[in-house]
Amino acid sequence: MIDIPTDLPADLAPLSWLIGIWEGTGVIDYAVGERHYDGEFIHRVSFSHDGGSYLNYSASAWLTDPDDADARTPLVSEMGYWRIARPATESDPGPALLPAADGPIARTVDDVEQLRTATGGFAIEVSLVHSDGVSELYLGEIRGPRIDIATDAVVRTAGAKVYAAASRMYGLVDGHLLWAWDIAALGRELGAHASARLARVD
Repeated sequence: MIDIPTDLPADLAPLSWLIGIWEGTGVIDYAVGERHYDGEFIHRVSFSHDGGSYLNYSASAWLTDPDDADARTPLVSEMGYWRIARPATESDPGPALLPAADGPIARTVDDVEQLRTATGGFAIEVSLVHSDGVSELYLGEIRGPRIDIATDAVVRTAGAKVYAAASRMYGLVDGHLLWAWDIAALGRELGAHASARLARVD
């Protein structure tokens, strides 16, 4: 059973089922030329909120060793923000540290309902920064317990490996968070890369 906090801003209602810490295992399967990346990994994902109209996100993963149950090799971690897409208003803070020009307005569930897409979901924006120097902006949609997002922009530092695009799918199935991540990286076109099944642990 998923417990949903009662003190959430209305904008977070469609995303509320994600809130919590999720842990589990997954598999990597990605081939580039003659090289095949594969293996199992442990994954920990956290969705939290601090009163803003967005979710805080962080995720870490460790590659496991089939010959040593205690061995873990850290993989790339990521942090970011998830939010329902809507135009900024004078009641929103920003950019940078600029405060809101107008006083705060308490948005309601009815306000959020006005943002529904033609397919009955909500457009979402996800901004992620990876520990290896890659930053991503994902756009997509959440419909009930399913999320589909794809990169609208990817930025990487001069020292980062080639990473051009990605798409992700998240779904709540039997109380578990299932996800799949496709990437276009190292010269390969968009294709399956990793997937996992996570259980809520808090």
